Amino acid sequence: MQQKGAIQIIEWEDLDKRKFYSLGVFMTLTTRATVYPASLIRTRLQVQKGKAMYSGTFDAFCKILRTEGVRGLYRGFMINTFTLVSGQAYITTYELVRKYVSHYSPSNTVKSVVAGGAASLVAQTITVPIDVVSQHLMMQGQGEHHSRFKVKPKMMLATSKRNPTFGQSREITVQIFAADGFRGFYRGYVASLLTYIPNSALWWPFYHFYAEKLSLMAPSGCPHLILQAVAGPMAAATASTITNPMDVVRARVQVEGRTSVIETFKQLLAEEGIWVMTKGLSARIISSMPTSVLIVVGYETLKRLSLRAELIETRHW
Repeated sequence: MQQKGAIQIIEWEDLDKRKFYSLGVFMTLTTRATVYPASLIRTRLQVQKGKAMYSGTFDAFCKILRTEGVRGLYRGFMINTFTLVSGQAYITTYELVRKYVSHYSPSNTVKSVVAGGAASLVAQTITVPIDVVSQHLMMQGQGEHHSRFKVKPKMMLATSKRNPTFGQSREITVQIFAADGFRGFYRGYVASLLTYIPNSALWWPFYHFYAEKLSLMAPSGCPHLILQAVAGPMAAATASTITNPMDVVRARVQVEGRTSVIETFKQLLAEEGIWVMTKGLSARIISSMPTSVLIVVGYETLKRLSLRAELIETRHW
């Protein structure tokens, strides 16, 4: 176990892997269910032209809830649950790369940057096809669509023998494949990498940095988990603000079927000015901050619960 400031970091070799993975699936699913509505709102805000439908995050939340109900906030959620696989791939890659990099550098910042970026690369390769489908489903509703693909009318879905939720996912999947082939499921892949690799590479070192600083400022006896829970949202807000411009481009590329990241960026600037790069930022921060609290509290607790049996008595928090 490595010491950073007053915060102890549980490393990969300290974990009971069976406990780690079984508890990790539950943690990931709970986190995604909690923050999904904010992700849906963020996507709709980023894709809309100007303020054609929503004037902001709160306005979008109220309108979706009023016209589509709670289910409207969870459009595409069922297909999105398949990202549980990428979640497990992410944490495994992060921990293994940290262990590998430790052979070459003792710096926690270096380990966090490299491991965070590598973990995001692996996770996004799995996640992008799921995101492409779920984002098109997010855009269904309220009669105005910015998505290239649309699901069948409700009456047709109601008479289908398939489960309506997965029936909609299937309809979108078939339409994407018919229009663009297999490559259609990786539309925006480069934009996703340009968004999430820096975001992940920034989040981890900022998280450890803020946790260390808070530990030096906190009164004696303050639980480390509380300090980490505060450091997580601070890191999320910082990383989200820095990477939001590319996230806006990514959403437009994936939902509107654009092919060029650079041309999309130029067109957005020409149409809506520099402030277009802040579209959905508040929703993204609102989404990422509680996500970070859940991730930090859940992940740090998960690691503590997953300590190998012979280490439990020697670790004090």
